[in-house]
Amino acid sequence: MDKLNDIERQIAIQLLREGKSLPDDYKSKIFDVKKEYELIYEGKQREEDILADTMAVPLQRVKTFRNSDDDDDTMMNKLIFGDNLQILKTLLQMKNEGKLKNADGTPGVRLIYIDPPFATKQEFRGSKDQKAYQDKIAGAKFVEYLRKRLIFLRELLSSDGSIYVHLDWKKCHYVKIVMDETFGENKFETEIVYKRTLGHHLASGMDKMTDSIFLYRKGEYLLFKQTYQSLTDEEIKEKFPFVEKETGRRYTHEKLEQKSNAYSKDQIRVINGRKVKTELGWRWTQETFDKRIAENLYLIFWTKEGKPRYKRYADEYRGRKLGNLWDDIELISSNSSEAVGYPTQKPEALLTRIIKASSNEGDLVLDCFAGSGTTLAVAEKLGRQWIGIDCGKLSIYTMQKRLLKIEESKDIENPKKKYGKQCNLFALYNAGLYDYKMIKELHWEQYREFALKLFQCRSERHEISKIQLDGYLGADNVMVFNHQKYSDAVMDRGFIDDLHSYLKDKIGKQFFIIAPAASVKFLEDYIEKGNTKYYILRIPYSIIEEIHDRGFERIKQPVNEKDVNDTVESVGFDFIQIPIVECRYIKENRENKEFFNIKEDKYIIKIDRFESRILSRKPVHFENIETLSMVMLDYDFDGEVFDLDEVFYAEDLKKIDYEVRFDKEKVKGDIMIIYLDVFGNEKREVKRVEDFSQRS
Repeated sequence: MDKLNDIERQIAIQLLREGKSLPDDYKSKIFDVKKEYELIYEGKQREEDILADTMAVPLQRVKTFRNSDDDDDTMMNKLIFGDNLQILKTLLQMKNEGKLKNADGTPGVRLIYIDPPFATKQEFRGSKDQKAYQDKIAGAKFVEYLRKRLIFLRELLSSDGSIYVHLDWKKCHYVKIVMDETFGENKFETEIVYKRTLGHHLASGMDKMTDSIFLYRKGEYLLFKQTYQSLTDEEIKEKFPFVEKETGRRYTHEKLEQKSNAYSKDQIRVINGRKVKTELGWRWTQETFDKRIAENLYLIFWTKEGKPRYKRYADEYRGRKLGNLWDDIELISSNSSEAVGYPTQKPEALLTRIIKASSNEGDLVLDCFAGSGTTLAVAEKLGRQWIGIDCGKLSIYTMQKRLLKIEESKDIENPKKKYGKQCNLFALYNAGLYDYKMIKELHWEQYREFALKLFQCRSERHEISKIQLDGYLGADNVMVFNHQKYSDAVMDRGFIDDLHSYLKDKIGKQFFIIAPAASVKFLEDYIEKGNTKYYILRIPYSIIEEIHDRGFERIKQPVNEKDVNDTVESVGFDFIQIPIVECRYIKENRENKEFFNIKEDKYIIKIDRFESRILSRKPVHFENIETLSMVMLDYDFDGEVFDLDEVFYAEDLKKIDYEVRFDKEKVKGDIMIIYLDVFGNEKREVKRVEDFSQRS
């Protein structure tokens, strides 16, 4: 009974003494209750606990793009930086509040596509057996990591919604079992085999050329529109071998008689007023002939022998009915017009096929491992609403640029043309890592709601002894300290004394006050008065472990390209702390002997000092430049929006003594520089060419 709390344990003992059955949720805690079959591994949690214990984090709007008079968050496309698990909990709350809808008003998300990363880059020492064991542990953590998110994604789907989960060969079979558990084996629609590469020409073994994409539905029915696979030019010529002299249109002609599965053998058909008899049989009944000819679906012509044939034109052919083998999608090469320079980028043709098949215009499409933003870009072009989530700043800036320059990308229906339209209104949000300056500048009601959501409190105004309170944390009362109304007031011990004199025994053992850290004049997390502990939830402050019963984990940013898609799960929230950065800006003139001693101007940003500042009650010390993740550059900053041009990873910079080097020719105007630490904090600055001086 270790998993039961004290009250549940007493109830269970009493029920057993009386010979009564235990509630189902008690049984699952006491006994090792298993499903008919399931994947068992260390660290697997109950669904109920995952849904209940996951923290929701409020969304802080950072910037709106394509300004509009419509400022409604519920109808705005969203690009969200943060840990997707916590954000999915927030989105689920929004769905339950009626704030996530499709074009027809159906609550929830119509279509989800995810391409979750799986990085096994840990280096294990010791025997092969030890390494195998460690790999299994890493694998189990990933499976549970993904399972948590699949549970929330299932809840977010609309009743006729569907989810596509894109995986490679390493863990797809484990995830299939988990998805059968989560959605139900009867909700499995198909496995799409997607040919993602031409092969690597390995010296030994088989090339791994395909991925698996699992399609599941949420309910008994799903929205699905049959799609067709286009033919290549060579296939069209083979299938439609004839060309009309008058029009130049390619066509084929097919017989109307057939031997097998024929209707009305040895009978006459009336075709365009002519009676025709065959010994073979006919493709259709007379009624079908009349209907299809009347609808002008088939153009009948006659051979010299008087046999009826019908023409099928290539330009009217929809293509082959699409199956689950997708081997016709053009791959993205480094010089492709689609390429955005992001690892694991998927082709737009792949997402076009998925979004067209499983959503309608105006429907809501979600990708919580958004990466390079292919899902969002295609959803935008196809007139869908979208939400994209990623925990990497590189991903966020890549997607931001891709969306803002979408008019220059290729059109979906005619890839030889540009799309030619600006993107619709969308906003960038922070979730879990917040700009406190922006929070303080909110109107009081917005600040109050944000503060309550930050600490998982329920917003519900009420009054005790004429003291106005703002909500509840569980069953306990919560007050949001109004620092805007009482700008000169501070929260000291006298404030707690006065509050307790009014409340006394009218509240329980815990009372929570949310307040700016600068307004609180004592260091303790709580002050005890009588039987009540008055907890102070400081903003900004890292999460209080005593309340949430778990440690605080920050989102981590990569230090090299291969780790861009590493999965790191964060818990709680934190506040942006701008790193301390000291640099020298150098112009260096070098001779390139390979090109006849032509002089080249190199610009260098020499990073001498980089220190992260972490909000913590415990002192945290980092070595110089230890926490640098990457440096991102915009070579032609317009003064408004950072337009990512190039990224330099810390691991690569370390090899050249932390010098960011680039050619003069790349610079087209002002240079915006973003120094990013591993916790997602940024230091931004703008430099001009004249700020760079010759190396002394």
